Amino acid sequence: MRLLLSLLLGLSLPAFAQHDHHASPPPAAAKAAPLSDGTVRKIDKAAGEVVIQHGQLDSIGMPPMTMAFGVADKAWLGKLKAGDRIRFAAEMRGSTPVVSRYEMAK
Repeated sequence: MRLLLSLLLGLSLPAFAQHDHHASPPPAAAKAAPLSDGTVRKIDKAAGEVVIQHGQLDSIGMPPMTMAFGVADKAWLGKLKAGDRIRFAAEMRGSTPVVSRYEMAK
């Protein structure tokens, strides 16, 4: 009986682990998110956020607006400045919109 219970538990744990909806997406998913145009309006290093004026963000279902985003890498806050035009990928991590990658617009 113990062997059967151990086998059933062992088989169900991998399936259960795959359904963690609160886990951060794997890096490959972040790379797959489309880049959107935006203009940096403010850097808030204390809060760890960048305020971006952006167009429609289909990846997170946001209409055009100006809003604060967290950043995947806090070092970016020292590289960006107000007025920079960027192309960026956004994703939701829990209830927080996050810039997962960016590049300077050409």
